[in-house]
Amino acid sequence: MPAKKIRVGDIDVAYKIFGNGDPILLISGSGNVMDVWPTTFLQELSSNHTVIIFDNRGVGNTTAGTRPFTISQFANDTIGLLDALNIQRIDVLGFSMASFIAQQLTIVHPERVNRLILYGASCGGQEGIPQRPEVTRTISDFVNNRSQNADAFLSITFPPEWIRTHSNYIETIPKPSEIILYTTLVKQFNAVEEWLSRNWTGVCNQLQNISTPTLIVTGTEDVAVPAANSLILVEKIPGAWLIQITGAGHGLMYQYPAQFSKIIKTFLENT
Repeated sequence: MPAKKIRVGDIDVAYKIFGNGDPILLISGSGNVMDVWPTTFLQELSSNHTVIIFDNRGVGNTTAGTRPFTISQFANDTIGLLDALNIQRIDVLGFSMASFIAQQLTIVHPERVNRLILYGASCGGQEGIPQRPEVTRTISDFVNNRSQNADAFLSITFPPEWIRTHSNYIETIPKPSEIILYTTLVKQFNAVEEWLSRNWTGVCNQLQNISTPTLIVTGTEDVAVPAANSLILVEKIPGAWLIQITGAGHGLMYQYPAQFSKIIKTFLENT
């Protein structure tokens, strides 16, 4: 499906809309274009939802603009996209960096979010649980071109034991034609690390104000955004659901696509 473009503030946003039913917005994580969501997941979700996917600022076919790459700016971009599409309320699913964006969006614009799904999430700052130093170093070396060791980078996304028993796992990940510039990867990495840093307050103490039905999904072996962060989120957000998938890492939607789809659909159908 070819992407459309629409002007949002200082950028032209590339997006796609497909399916039928209540609208849901999927926000992609750091280093991801909009077409990396599992194909079967998109097909199942679009059977009874109008699905909107898009490229974040500077990613794929969305221009970089002149404003800084911060989680707050990404949230503003997302609200701007909804405004441009004349969508007042919508379900929101944010993965990894996008879970930070989704939290910021919901806190600042609660009236716009119908249901919230946080996958691979942390509320950041002083109460959040940061990455282990070796994890941060591995990601930093990769995005800054100090290392071309793709296996080391992928071991952050998938548990090494699972990789050993699933030798063809790369084939399950969509291979989009869009590219992400090195400069964008660095800016996104810095935005993620700023959120996870203990050098600011984070949004943990604001989560109690979220009244939106919320689902939190994590893999028990996630090291990119440590899985224990999900426990903080579910304690802070009133009435939140928590699903932990044993043996799954940050890329659980590729490890267990059928299970991931079923979890998302069950939540949407029952809240």
